[in-house]
Amino acid sequence: MKIILNIVILLLSIMGFSQITVLGKVVDKKNIPISGVNIFIEGTYDGATSTENGDFIFETSAKGNQVLVLSLMAFETLKINIDVTNYQNKTIVLKQSINMLDAVVISAGTFRAGDHSKITALKAMDIYTTAGSNANIVAAMQTLPGTQKVGEDGRLFVRGGEADETQTYVDGIRVSQPYNASVSNLPTRNRFSPNLFSNMSFSTGGYSAEYGFALSSVLLMNSINEPADDVTNIGIMTLGLGIGKTSKFKKSSLSFDVSYINLAPYQLVVPQKTDWNKPVQAISGQSVYRYKCNKGLFKLYVTYDHTSLDLNQEDINYTNKIRFDLHNDNFYINSSYKGEVSDRLQIQTGLSFGYNKNTIGIVSDKLNNTERDFHYKLKFRESFSNYFKLNFGTEIFNTHFDESYTATTHSAINYGYKNIQTALFTEAEIMFSPKVALNLGVRGSNASVVDKFVVEPRISFGYKMAKNSQFSVAYGTFNQTAKQDYLKFDPHLDYEKASHYILNYMYNTNGKMLRVETYFKDYFNLIKYDSNKATYNSTYNNDGFGYAKGLDIFWKDSKTIKNLEYAISYSYIDSKRNYKNYTQQVTPSFVATNSVSVVTKYWIESLKSQLGLTYSYSSGRPYNDPNTNNFMAEKTKSYTDLSLGWAYILRPQKIIYISISNLLNTNAIYGYQYANAKNSNNIYESQAITPPANRFFFVGFFWTISTNKKTNQLKDL
Repeated sequence: MKIILNIVILLLSIMGFSQITVLGKVVDKKNIPISGVNIFIEGTYDGATSTENGDFIFETSAKGNQVLVLSLMAFETLKINIDVTNYQNKTIVLKQSINMLDAVVISAGTFRAGDHSKITALKAMDIYTTAGSNANIVAAMQTLPGTQKVGEDGRLFVRGGEADETQTYVDGIRVSQPYNASVSNLPTRNRFSPNLFSNMSFSTGGYSAEYGFALSSVLLMNSINEPADDVTNIGIMTLGLGIGKTSKFKKSSLSFDVSYINLAPYQLVVPQKTDWNKPVQAISGQSVYRYKCNKGLFKLYVTYDHTSLDLNQEDINYTNKIRFDLHNDNFYINSSYKGEVSDRLQIQTGLSFGYNKNTIGIVSDKLNNTERDFHYKLKFRESFSNYFKLNFGTEIFNTHFDESYTATTHSAINYGYKNIQTALFTEAEIMFSPKVALNLGVRGSNASVVDKFVVEPRISFGYKMAKNSQFSVAYGTFNQTAKQDYLKFDPHLDYEKASHYILNYMYNTNGKMLRVETYFKDYFNLIKYDSNKATYNSTYNNDGFGYAKGLDIFWKDSKTIKNLEYAISYSYIDSKRNYKNYTQQVTPSFVATNSVSVVTKYWIESLKSQLGLTYSYSSGRPYNDPNTNNFMAEKTKSYTDLSLGWAYILRPQKIIYISISNLLNTNAIYGYQYANAKNSNNIYESQAITPPANRFFFVGFFWTISTNKKTNQLKDL
């Protein structure tokens, strides 16, 4: 036994003599000692914690080249390659981590909707609960500053730009046809069910170099990564029926949403100004499949809808009404993957295909068109440190559009275009400190219809002045091919161009947010043509130009008054263009100089109800009266709307929702259509463009089936 003990002592002595001492000091960039830092040799248990003076010392049996790891909350984890034998009396500088709640966020030109955003202007469920929005994503976005509410259209108009100047993306991949089919002077709505999306980002300008081919704005929507529970949603509405289902599995989940809309029963109760032969009928389905891989997430999003309508529409130029018969089929599939290649490198890639077909009858004439769109995108994100990240990637768009017009007086006229757009982009995210951030980006792209390579620089800067306030600036140039209405007749038009200059101030504290933003947009190369309307025999050029400048203010408060949440938006815009067939630079017909929106939601505990009111105001919009000598000098009367939404919890997970628009029953006039020729009194006759009905009524019963009894309860919204 004594012999064994001596051997053990000898071995321990040998091991003791082989231990190497590692010692040093940890400080920050101001040379102030940091205590509590965990320091160790990677892959071993050898290490120590720094003292109040920043000193550390420990012994290790490791030899040669090793990795020394230093970690402490609120500081970047640091790994250093060292030679253990010679590593003594070294001073190590740790950098403060930028991943802190009070770090600056560049907010110029961007509104975010989603419960996990630091600068959320809308919660995801606001799409449902905003009075007057009727679960329409775009209608909810139209309550934000910088947007124009164009009642006869329904699409998203941003800061003096037409609706075609805004692009929509799902999980980073473009959607070429984001709106339902409609006819002239009847508003459309977007195709997406809010049920399937977790957050959204709406840019009013100055957006990232990752996105392009949009002169004004991008709307980014991200589908839910991982649903919280198995859930079934059933909706019975005055307009139709809907059902949604989400099922969770071990490493995957599947969601779908199906709806059927038929306006015929509703219009039997609520008289319409529109002369319908067959009111709008639509059936749609959307689905998202998710699969969690070892280091990433794969998602597959699929949607299909069919819409049909048949109506007789008045036209000032014809004695009899014009019959329009529309059938639309739309299919869209989007696959995306986001994951890690290594600890520092992330990959995001996706592929989409869209197919859209319209079959339109105009009296006895026929207009048929089809559009096929592909989009492929590959993006990498390299995190060199918390202070410097680099995004870079490439994408390709392939669009094929064909249209055929057949009249009783002549044979079919066929036209269309093919366009392949390619782009490269890179953007650096630089954090100089938690208070100072800079994004530098550049995008290079080419469109086959133009056959010209363009470079678009983008820059944005943010500075945090105090704990709850910051300002941001942004600049960028943007190019977009001519919209489909022109490109199908002349597929060789040049890019339209715009430059954005944005200055933003934001105050953001718990439950309150103030945003003040001023901007200037300069337009070049806008499309002009030489006829009353854009047709196949018009002559087109890129000689148009214009500008938009203005001020947007947004205030949101959910804390001052218990159970009350309200938001106030104000927009002032001065915008003029010389484009289309305009004879001079004037304010276009879709721009209202002043717009105000007030959105309120109040939870009434005793009634188990949420009451919502939305007030909207827009000053008069310009229109051209050919009976006067001044072009586009007349204005409509101002537009006002007060909408009510009331949600009542009938029983746990059963909700009745009632919505009424235009409580004050004001008569809205969106503009006027004038005759092409004078009448016998030497006057151009006109007719007002108005909504189909002064008021819109909606009643729905929504039943959620889930083991989580809090799901769909309004008090938690």
